[in-house]
Amino acid sequence: MTTTSSLNQVDLEAVGALAGKVQQDPAAGQTRWAANVHWTGAFRSESQVRSFPPAASDEPAGLGGSDTAPNPVEQLLSALGNCLAVGYAANATAAGIEIKDLDIAVDGDVDLRSFLGLAPGHAGFSAIRVRVDLDTDAAPEAVAQLHRKVAASSPVGHTLQAAVPVEITPGS
Repeated sequence: MTTTSSLNQVDLEAVGALAGKVQQDPAAGQTRWAANVHWTGAFRSESQVRSFPPAASDEPAGLGGSDTAPNPVEQLLSALGNCLAVGYAANATAAGIEIKDLDIAVDGDVDLRSFLGLAPGHAGFSAIRVRVDLDTDAAPEAVAQLHRKVAASSPVGHTLQAAVPVEITPGS
């Protein structure tokens, strides 16, 4: 199947140029990403990423917040879904698969007892589930291969599945 630079609205030339650059110079593939978060009162904060407007964070009223924005665990689930959406767009386009529609539902389980200091244990997600609804005319075998490739190459998915060192240090 032949692909064009307009399939799924993905700029294949830009992606291909990046892949070629990283293939020739693996050091070019080593990137660093950053966000700065500023507390704005109570359980509210804002994250600043590059030159984008700040993204708000808050807790639901049932957790003591004012419910003005998604909370951090919802943002993490959103990050996983967004990362998978990028993976589907990139990999489907590279495979010549047209995406008619794509919906990704992500949910997970958190036991608040550890977070609240009421019990020892893991304060994070104990399970995360993802359901991908992909509308395409591609053959079932091609869709299955696409699902496998996206799951195997998601940076956020891999981060959540592996123990990643996190260093939290006090500032000045």
